[in-house]
Amino acid sequence: MTGFLLRAVITAIGLWLATVWVPGVHIDGVGTLLLAGVLLGVVNAVVRPIAFILTLPITILTLGLFLLVLNAAMVGLVAWILPGFHLPGGFRAALLTAIIVWLTGWVCSWFIGHRGIERFARR
Repeated sequence: MTGFLLRAVITAIGLWLATVWVPGVHIDGVGTLLLAGVLLGVVNAVVRPIAFILTLPITILTLGLFLLVLNAAMVGLVAWILPGFHLPGGFRAALLTAIIVWLTGWVCSWFIGHRGIERFARR
């Protein structure tokens, strides 16, 4: 559970960076930001694998580049579900937001490891 919450906070940091850097992305408050991080984690755990399987042929055909579109769709789905997460910039804003969230997660995972904070726990 600690690992999931840590990943949700990292995702929230990525979403906050997207609100700063990407025009057309707006999140109303800190609570909405944290809820968007949790909701994006849940959507990526539940909906994304199903969408990945359904779009596997086009993902293979595009050599994996369609995964960017899939990630942008997951960000767009969270923006559609969550009332305080505004994405009026359309697909371009969702795509740039997905890239920023991915890069933030990648950099933070590099620092904390794939197991999360448990990496630093006593063995």
